[in-house]
Amino acid sequence: MSEISVLDLQNLRHLIGGYNTTHCKMTDYASQAEDPEVKKLFQDAADSAMKNKQDLMKFLS
Repeated sequence: MSEISVLDLQNLRHLIGGYNTTHCKMTDYASQAEDPEVKKLFQDAADSAMKNKQDLMKFLS
């Protein structure tokens, strides 16, 4: 991997943190949802946020 600037690292840190927050919130919303379709919607969003977070972290390794 080529050199990455400090600004790029800060942006990645911000994105990763945002995906982590989104994952936590969507997981919480899914656990509280009573409608199965709404529960699935929130769980899918949580899964997507976690995948995006993991993909960004792989980029850094």
